[in-house]
This record gives sequence, structure tokens and C-alpha cells, in this order.
Amino acid sequence: MLSTKSIQFEYTGVPAFSIPDIHLKAGEELLVLGESGSGKTTALNIIAGLLKPQGGKVIIDDVDIYSLKEDKLDKFRGKNIGIIFQKPHILSALTVMENLQAANFFAGKKENGSISTYLEELGIGNKKNAKVNTLSEGEAQRVSIARALVNQPKLLLADEPTSSLDDKNAEAVVNLLKQQSKKLNAVLIIVTHDQRVKDHIENHLTIGNRVGRNRHTEF
Repeated sequence: MLSTKSIQFEYTGVPAFSIPDIHLKAGEELLVLGESGSGKTTALNIIAGLLKPQGGKVIIDDVDIYSLKEDKLDKFRGKNIGIIFQKPHILSALTVMENLQAANFFAGKKENGSISTYLEELGIGNKKNAKVNTLSEGEAQRVSIARALVNQPKLLLADEPTSSLDDKNAEAVVNLLKQQSKKLNAVLIIVTHDQRVKDHIENHLTIGNRVGRNRHTEF
């Protein structure tokens, strides 16, 4: 379902780095670990179709995403990839419901009643008409998760979802991501420096000074 092949990337003035080849089937999980500046968020952005590499391929559901023109890539990403950023990228001027409806709109999908279901499952059903700027940090994060899920993606990506959470809430968020990705039979990739997450995801890949092998990752 997801494959990366020979990915190479280089920022101006920064040594080039490569991403080990990844091969994941629908419903599988991968934890990408790395310290700050190791390139793990860059790797996530490349897999997400947000940052084109200088070399290599990202193939999602048999589509080489960087062979698509920009407008088609945007639409493909909206339909097939759910992204949870470290800081929620949600529109503060809109309500929770309006934010999720906007995600439907930009992906070219009609709202089918799933928004209310996701909000209930994430424990924020009573917040659907609330403005985003009235939410707590935890509530805003759950809205961000709901927005990533609402188009029923085939690939779910999370960048540092537990970095500011205590042990109890970190475990709850990881379990929530695992539960929802299994429900969708989606690939789940969590990118983090948080070693606590290793207890919850079997397959690990370390980017940086140490590179760890797991059963689905090739070098």
C-alpha cells in the first residue's frame, strides 16, 4: 500500500540524507524515531506529498505521488492521506464542524454524516458547534485527529502527537490513533522523539545517528 524507494533529500547548506526504503501493507503501523534535527519530520513531509525529494519515489496505493501534477497531488493527498501536525493546523475563525466540513470540501468529498460520529468517538461531540479558539489544547488536538480521519484516508501520519503530554494522555492518544487506523484499515506512521511510544508500536525505524531495522523496512 505504501512504498518509498531510494529517497534522497538535501536542504541548501545542510548535508544530504536518505530515508531507508519502507514497505507497509494496509493496516500496518510504523514508528519513526529521531532526535530534533534528525530529519524525521522531513521524512514525514516527503511521504505526505508536501515536500518533493531530489530523488526517489513515494508510492501510495500504486500511485507514484510525485509523478502527479501539483493540483492532482493536492487532490490525491486530500482524499488518501490524513496528517496530524505537531501543532493543530485548524482554522480558529471556524467552528469544529466547519473545520471538518472544509476538509471534505477541499478533498472533493460530500459530508456523509461521519463527522458527528468521529467527534463522538474522539470524545468531543459536544464541541461540534464551538469555535476552535475556545478549545483546550487537548480538544484542539482531537479536532486535528478528526480532520485527518474525516476523508477516511488510506495513510494516516502523525508528527510528534505526544510531545507535550503526560504519560496517561500520551498513551491515550497513541491508542486512539491505533484504534482509528485499524478501523479504516489504514497505514499508520507516527514520527516522534518520544521513546514512550515504542511500547505501543512494534515496528520501529530510527533516523539519525542510529538506524533501526524492522520487519517491513529495507535498506
